[in-house]
Amino acid sequence: MREQAQRQVLARSWHRNAQGGSPFAIEMARQARIGFRDYTSRTATASDDVRRRLGLGGPDGDKPDVIETKYLFRGDSEPVQLATSWEPLALIRETPIMLPEEGPHAGKGVVDRMRQIEITVTHAAELVSARLVSTPETRLLDVPPGDIVLTIERTYYADAQPVETADIVISVARYAVLYGTSTWDAPLGNCG
Repeated sequence: MREQAQRQVLARSWHRNAQGGSPFAIEMARQARIGFRDYTSRTATASDDVRRRLGLGGPDGDKPDVIETKYLFRGDSEPVQLATSWEPLALIRETPIMLPEEGPHAGKGVVDRMRQIEITVTHAAELVSARLVSTPETRLLDVPPGDIVLTIERTYYADAQPVETADIVISVARYAVLYGTSTWDAPLGNCG
């Protein structure tokens, strides 16, 4: 385990996606750090929780219905966060974005990738909580047992249709999370 460092701020902003590319890479660049990600992707059968979050119907036996990607995000060489992402195979099967980290749109982030198949992500919802770190997470995040982690259950939507959901885990000993949102709404048209 590494020596305890000063806690840093990790910004999460809905408007990062408007800049294009990976929101994590943009945040690491803001911090003058190089963002890296280790990942593995596979087809999988969604769990009941993931099915609910993605609005999927019942499973078709053990037939895969999502692409599951597990990530370890690093800033320079330090672990920053873990994430597991699920995207419905019905949306992305046999498209150039089927695998999030491979192909011509690799690493671009959900919003940019979905645009490539003419799906416009309109918003995201995040459910934030905290819990004790799990044993596998202590090794991956390089934190001691008993540490607290922030958990974020994020879902991206194209209007009412969920297009991706993810579980994100961040060490609260290392990071405080800052959220930013817009207060600007598009004009509703002529009201007179």
